[in-house]
Amino acid sequence: MKGKLDPRHQGRIATLQALFEWSFNSTDIEGIITRDIEDYVQLDSSSQNKSQIDQELALFLAKGVTENLEPIDKIIESCAPEWPIIQIAKVDLEILRIAIFELSIARNVPPKVAIDEAVELAKEFGGENSSKFVNGVLGTVVNEMLPEIEKTGTGKIDTTNKSIRTQKKQGDVHE
Repeated sequence: MKGKLDPRHQGRIATLQALFEWSFNSTDIEGIITRDIEDYVQLDSSSQNKSQIDQELALFLAKGVTENLEPIDKIIESCAPEWPIIQIAKVDLEILRIAIFELSIARNVPPKVAIDEAVELAKEFGGENSSKFVNGVLGTVVNEMLPEIEKTGTGKIDTTNKSIRTQKKQGDVHE
């Protein structure tokens, strides 16, 4: 994560807020995101530290989560079996949904980035133990459900045999 004013981080915050609202009334997620970003820009216009929001990322994540809710929730249930979905705090649940969408469906960022961003969101918006809970669940997702992706996020998938290939500094390829 680059910082709190990073447009992508701000986009994830907008996504989290929109999904949190959506979880209570299931209205048009695109409309919620657009309204939230417009409201934020109006509020932030008087601030010295003008932050930008990656609106495209926010829309992509929010729509991706809502359109893939069932498979995402199945992953959460299998990786946190002692925590039924209904018992997970809403903020933590939406953070997990965003990260799992990025990790397992979109695969738009390395696993390390998705986990770091989710943990930061949990620290900012969750409860006292949220960051530990989110980190634990996402660690399980990466270790058990995404074995073909190197944990550091630098692996490349070899589509011929699904093994991980990493480059050493000398140029050697090791499997």
